[in-house]
Amino acid sequence: MTEKRIGIIMNGVTGRMGLNQHLVRSILAIRKQGGIELKDGSRLVPDPILVGRNAAKLEQIAKEHGVARWTTDLTAALANPDDAIYFDATLTGMRAPNVEAAIAAGKHIYCEKPLATGSEVALNLAAQAKAAGIKHGVVQDKLFLPGLRKLKRLVDSGFFGRILSVRGEFGYWVFEGDWQPAQRPSWNYRKQDDGGIIVDMFCHWRYVLDHTFGRVKSVQCLGGTAIPERVDEQGVRYEATADDTAYGTFQLEGGIVAQINSSWSFRVYRDELFSIQVDGTLGSAVAGLRECKTQHRVNTPKPVWNPDIENPFKFREDWVDVPNNQVSDNGFPNAFKVQWEMFLRHVAEDAPFPHDFLEGARGVQLAELGLQSWAERRWIDVPELS
Repeated sequence: MTEKRIGIIMNGVTGRMGLNQHLVRSILAIRKQGGIELKDGSRLVPDPILVGRNAAKLEQIAKEHGVARWTTDLTAALANPDDAIYFDATLTGMRAPNVEAAIAAGKHIYCEKPLATGSEVALNLAAQAKAAGIKHGVVQDKLFLPGLRKLKRLVDSGFFGRILSVRGEFGYWVFEGDWQPAQRPSWNYRKQDDGGIIVDMFCHWRYVLDHTFGRVKSVQCLGGTAIPERVDEQGVRYEATADDTAYGTFQLEGGIVAQINSSWSFRVYRDELFSIQVDGTLGSAVAGLRECKTQHRVNTPKPVWNPDIENPFKFREDWVDVPNNQVSDNGFPNAFKVQWEMFLRHVAEDAPFPHDFLEGARGVQLAELGLQSWAERRWIDVPELS
């Protein structure tokens, strides 16, 4: 079987997401399985070069994971015609100039979200990429999680009837960094470093809502900073200037109302770190990252409000698991890996890939409007981007 090499410039692999989800669990996992099979029967095998600012870290990562190439010179890496794809998982504020340089170098581009710090910049990147004729994409990983894939299958099958509402809870307690190390980097809590949960999570909620239920038409958001002071990676106390909690309400096309709470200061009392409930006229479902349960109208209990007696219902027992009908021999593959394979096929053989820079700009737009809604304490319509 013929192997086809595809070179990938991977910038930002010294960070948590770039290293774990993109390098190890996606690109190196694809290499380990022998690449991905294309329509012509050949196998496309990624060949990464690791890029970053810290030579010692890059060298260590490359050695630990058997990667032959690394460099601290992004300009030189972009100048290599043998590497067709540029990937960016750097800090959000660094992304736009990196992507512009990659566009100028004629690379196809795939990057983490948010695409940029503002929707105007994100739209400009989309326009530049289109004019250059390159292929481009943004990570929208939650669409490929097992729980969300099962939920989408229910929506597409008409299980819910008319969907009435969507309610989501996301988050967990991120330690302050004093008596226990924080699970997230300190820049997440500094507005001046492009941190904040609205900027981070509203990009996710945009594509989840758009692609699963219907376009977001308007938004109302209340944010807050529950933990005003934290301790950074060097043990230094700092002021948390970015929001760590957001209560968002979204009106979707078709009259659906979605409410999603996001916080790094919630303690978890649910089955998974993310849970979303969908209620419709014919049935309901509750999905997490991996699991999904349903309750049809014929299985719905009939409680009557009476606080003076012990609750006679065991409500959780009236829900049924959605089976793993889409599961492969190896289970549900990593969500980031699934989307990476889609993008590689998009580059290699022009396979469909809807998650482009315009989609990324829509996510940034919703985050901006969420922040505006909070500041102005009002509902804001979401105009269509093109």
